[in-house]
Amino acid sequence: MIFDYRGGSWDLSERVRVVGILNVTPDSFYDGGRYLAPDAAIARAVAMVAEGADAVDLGAESTRPGAGAPLTAEEEWLRLEPVVAALAARLPVPLSIDTSHAETARRALDQGAAIVNDVSGLTHEPAIADHVARAGAGLVLMHAEGAPGRFHEPREYGDVADEVAEFLGRQMRVAVERGVPAGRIALDPGIGFSKRAEQSVAALRGLPRLTRLGRPVYIGVSRKSFLGALTGRAVEARLAAGLGVTIAAIALGARIVRTHDVQETADAVRAAEALLHPDLTPKTAQPTRG
Repeated sequence: MIFDYRGGSWDLSERVRVVGILNVTPDSFYDGGRYLAPDAAIARAVAMVAEGADAVDLGAESTRPGAGAPLTAEEEWLRLEPVVAALAARLPVPLSIDTSHAETARRALDQGAAIVNDVSGLTHEPAIADHVARAGAGLVLMHAEGAPGRFHEPREYGDVADEVAEFLGRQMRVAVERGVPAGRIALDPGIGFSKRAEQSVAALRGLPRLTRLGRPVYIGVSRKSFLGALTGRAVEARLAAGLGVTIAAIALGARIVRTHDVQETADAVRAAEALLHPDLTPKTAQPTRG
């Protein structure tokens, strides 16, 4: 399966891609404030590539529970502008922009971004698809119910996996109708968004249904609260649980994974692929001493 983005493509039959999360926010649930300064953000992005990131996903608005009023596009761009052009020019991997604002997407694409990751799945500002189509960029559509700022409110589902697949299939058709080729679209079930912990688990179990839409499945489970519900661990101690869920999700069909912990995730994914896909030739690491 191929995922095309501005300036390149990923053959996802070769290997799973790992996307590093970079938040230029003061209040994200795990790394809020760490990379708010442009120099810190740029240094972290460069480090993530060295750790094995195939792309960097840059966001300026926290979507954690209780994050407060959503940012306007202008407020969001004030945080992104000092970083976007520098990263687009410097990184050897595609830069993805995490936003639900069409104007932010347009500005970031004009500065060289290659992928737009819309957490609203085109329900907030469908014009995002117009800018993606014009730029020839990739588009990630995520499942979330409600307006930005209310994505974490509980929802009731009959069959969460079926409803997620139905939503994403519908929104993919919206994107195609607005000029985005299907080959440039990936689908994210929105783990932790509009879902209680048990619903997030059910959505992950249902990934095979999502793969039937014929587009790559993109997941983000890193450090999320449902892992805390499963393990009783605080956010700082959820790495192992996140890696376990990530590997299980790959076995169920996920082909792109988004994470705060790039090196650990890349190592886990490569090791798992050696078992799950013996036809692939894994890279041989240099032996370490001690």
